[in-house]
Amino acid sequence: MHAVTTHDVAAVDRAIRVGMVDDHRSPIWGIERVLDPVDDISLACSASTVAGVLAGMPLDVVLLDLRLDDGTTPRENVNTLSAAGVATVIYTSGEHPALLRSAARAGALGVVLKSAEESVIIDAIRAAAEGRAVLTTEWAAAIDGDPELAAVDLSPQLQKVLALYASGETSARVGAALGVSAETVNEYLKRIRQKYADAGRPTRTKVDLFKRAVEDGWLPVPQRHRSRGPSERRQ
Repeated sequence: MHAVTTHDVAAVDRAIRVGMVDDHRSPIWGIERVLDPVDDISLACSASTVAGVLAGMPLDVVLLDLRLDDGTTPRENVNTLSAAGVATVIYTSGEHPALLRSAARAGALGVVLKSAEESVIIDAIRAAAEGRAVLTTEWAAAIDGDPELAAVDLSPQLQKVLALYASGETSARVGAALGVSAETVNEYLKRIRQKYADAGRPTRTKVDLFKRAVEDGWLPVPQRHRSRGPSERRQ
């Protein structure tokens, strides 16, 4: 096991500070290489445990391996990171769907495979830093196979409200689109949240609502966009 490693002493000046938890050095070196030319993201520190990475500088996002030698579970680690106010993206080889489902239930924002293209990794970090779900084919497959993510029966009107609101609209704009008042939309949202809570799938935030809408097919999985290179961002 290795101690906390600081990778970029100037990370505090970057917009997004990333930590990485992995027992092996090679994936960490790979991420360091990927992020080195990116202006707005820095690999700030890495460690072999969640406790170790949290002992370093303040972080915005942590890339978390599913299986660690310290015996901690994905659920424990995601909960610890969430309690510290850090967004979690699972960074894995993808061979453990049960562990992915456990991480999803704990609140991880998504998964990126270690074989993913550099642009996918960069986009995932930016999304997580903004509190947005990192929705990939692997993440959707893990969620689809989870018996604990019970289906929720929504009426056509509630489906429309969820899809519009979770995609970023305000209650007022949803109401205008559906011909009802904002107050009525808020009542619908209360019903939706209660239905998900009853199914053991709480929706405390708008991000949670977005994730549930995608999980249940009310919204499509977002398409990936090509990440801009450093020279493009400077223009």
